[in-house]
Amino acid sequence: MADLRKIKVDGKEVEVPAHYTLLQACEEGGAEIPRFCFHERLSIAGNCRMCLVELKGAPKPVASCAYGVRDCRPGPNGEPPEVLTRSPMVKKAREGVMEFLLINHPLDCPICDQGGECDLQDQAMAYGVDTSRFHENKRAVEDKYIGPLVRTIMNRCIQCTRCVRFTTEVAGVAELGAIGRGEDMEITTYLEQAMTSELQGNVIDLCPVGALTSYPYSFKARPWELTKTESIDVMDALGSNIRVDARGREVMRVLPRLHEGVNEEWISDKSRFIVDGLRTQRLDKPYVRVDGRLRPASWNEAFAAIAERVGAASPSRIGAIAGDLATVEEMFALKLLMEALGSANIDCRQDGVALDPADGRASYLFNSTVEGIEAADALLIIGSNPRREAPVLNARIRKHWRLTGMPVAVIGEAADLTYGHDYLGAGADTLSRLASGELPFLDVLKNAERPMIILGAGALTRGDGAALLRAVAKLAADVGANGESWNGLNILHTAASRVGGLDIGFVPGQGGSGAGAMLAGAGRGELDVMFLLGADEFEMAALDQSFVVYIGTHGDAGAHRADVILPGAAYTEKSGTYVNTEGRVQVANRAAFPPGDAREDWSILRALSAVLGQTLPFDSLAQLRARLYSAHPHMAAVDEIALGSPADIARLAGAAGGSLEGASFVNPVQDFYLTNPIARASKVMAECSALHLGPRAEAAE
Repeated sequence: MADLRKIKVDGKEVEVPAHYTLLQACEEGGAEIPRFCFHERLSIAGNCRMCLVELKGAPKPVASCAYGVRDCRPGPNGEPPEVLTRSPMVKKAREGVMEFLLINHPLDCPICDQGGECDLQDQAMAYGVDTSRFHENKRAVEDKYIGPLVRTIMNRCIQCTRCVRFTTEVAGVAELGAIGRGEDMEITTYLEQAMTSELQGNVIDLCPVGALTSYPYSFKARPWELTKTESIDVMDALGSNIRVDARGREVMRVLPRLHEGVNEEWISDKSRFIVDGLRTQRLDKPYVRVDGRLRPASWNEAFAAIAERVGAASPSRIGAIAGDLATVEEMFALKLLMEALGSANIDCRQDGVALDPADGRASYLFNSTVEGIEAADALLIIGSNPRREAPVLNARIRKHWRLTGMPVAVIGEAADLTYGHDYLGAGADTLSRLASGELPFLDVLKNAERPMIILGAGALTRGDGAALLRAVAKLAADVGANGESWNGLNILHTAASRVGGLDIGFVPGQGGSGAGAMLAGAGRGELDVMFLLGADEFEMAALDQSFVVYIGTHGDAGAHRADVILPGAAYTEKSGTYVNTEGRVQVANRAAFPPGDAREDWSILRALSAVLGQTLPFDSLAQLRARLYSAHPHMAAVDEIALGSPADIARLAGAAGGSLEGASFVNPVQDFYLTNPIARASKVMAECSALHLGPRAEAAE
């Protein structure tokens, strides 16, 4: 039982855990406490003093964020401690704090990007006055350069230190700090270098004033001009919950939404600052290649060119590959079309990852769930760099490591993961030595109650990927990580579409070829027509002898090779289902409309199917979803996880092994900022890539 204490808040008696602060206790009692420095996910600083309350018996107001319930003394006759949040003393104290905060704060609300969303504005309405008693000049602070993403206007800074605590505690990169004392105190990177964290954009949301704002969004729009749409991020496989703010047809910014089970309230910089990539290098009309050159065409011309080539090809010489950003609906539609054409050559694994739905759903899910990371007591990472592949998930690992000291070990590329870990080795030979008991970390896993193993694409995309999966499944079974109450074997995907594609069986059918076999066959002239549903992440030269139909959003690798381009909709321009790495079904909603003649991908496939004489059995998204839910009922359970069966892992563990290669694991994400067509079209992402890869490239030379 938790240690509970009674406390009176404005005359109302409440019972709260003893470890609560007065601020939490007051909010439990229904009182609203203003604050600037306090944040639920950061350590307590207690330096803004805006949360002052009156504690009966205390000689002066106390900072409720830093005062514990267990530290409160009872009354003379054992009565519960009494707190007042609306007394004249509290009002006067808070007004005094606000007056001090505004001594040096500039009067630039009309041009401040935080205007309309500013905590200081809100609290000044409640506790501020319209004149100042101070006649001294306001202090001036030089703006600091901390990179191309976060703009600094440090005259506005109130030294709440939220940004310092976030970068140090959550992001794990101690690059911001305070120098000076009193009114000379400044927040800075000291040497004015760019921050290197993949989560630095979150300090913009944390800043309670306009001292830290978004560089790309500066002076672009006011919050009341924007239409706000709840959606899902697709820059990695975590499926962070986001809010897309648009003005007219243009997406202006992306912000995080609170979801405790997935991303808490953080998003990665790629998710946040990808916005300009949605506008540039867009495909806004169909194109057909004539005499070696792409020229604009009508939809009818494009469909006729496709129908001519598909009609002349045998079904076994037609293939389709789905890309990393495809929704479940459009993959399902493409699968139905390929089945109607008689082809079994389909694949959603363009990187060749060795995962097969035939092995059971648990063989390709993050089975412990993202929230389950906080229950683990030992962690082994194999062939993955979570900091590059899923930065928000990596922050969750760091959070648990900071709180519990959980032992972590890594097999793969050596990297700074922002938390302490044992580096065991680089490749499959290290995994074999660990499994045989040569390395002491095996005992750490065996002695843990809930051991966790994260297996990444760096291991699964190799030629021995299937054998590695079986070896890791056997290791999980041996250390007790595979049971009904705890399934500790986790696959960390890099593509937002991957789990959804595997769920609906977008893999080769009977006698069909996978992505690798299709590309090899195309190189030998054995594939006449290839459909690419936003697939760009492989060597396009392999398709030189095939007729390529590219359905996508940007003029990327696939569009450059295509013989026919059908312009599709980006993830902010359509309603679609995504399944994240843990198997959670989530729906992204349309925030804007696609440019020009571009259309939603499912509707393109429906129109094309009619021209090919294989009309698909739906006329609307609702009808398509009805068929999808009928075939795969778990897709209808939005924001729920259909857990995989531990028996799948046990079956994998008992399967024949296969030989392992000696080469080191290579992480799939070498450049975090340029992993998909939208990112590669973004000027902001290109600047970040040059900034962060530049020093590494120079060092390599």
